[in-house]
Amino acid sequence: MNVRLLSAAAALVLCATASAAESPTTQGKAVFDKWCGPCHAAGPGHPGTTAIAALYKGSKPAALEERKDLTAPVVKQFVRKGVSVMPFFRKTEISDVELDALAAYLSKKK
Repeated sequence: MNVRLLSAAAALVLCATASAAESPTTQGKAVFDKWCGPCHAAGPGHPGTTAIAALYKGSKPAALEERKDLTAPVVKQFVRKGVSVMPFFRKTEISDVELDALAAYLSKKK
């Protein structure tokens, strides 16, 4: 029984260490891919990207990952409040930690 308990504890420590070692960029990219990419990734078939392209008419990149003008507060505002037909996302969907990573990822100047 003690061997099982020790094995379980070791597995938890390894998982926690691997998660903590993940960079904010990697975490932000993962959040983007899961929640944002289906609408806002580059290429055809992404309704958010299509809407942004129509809005800015080429003056800004339509794909969010290509933008250089996004700030962390703007990203957080759009995620928590929504905009136009984009829904808001609850903390049970995108946690504050995940949102911080996403905002850092999208606001970094490329």
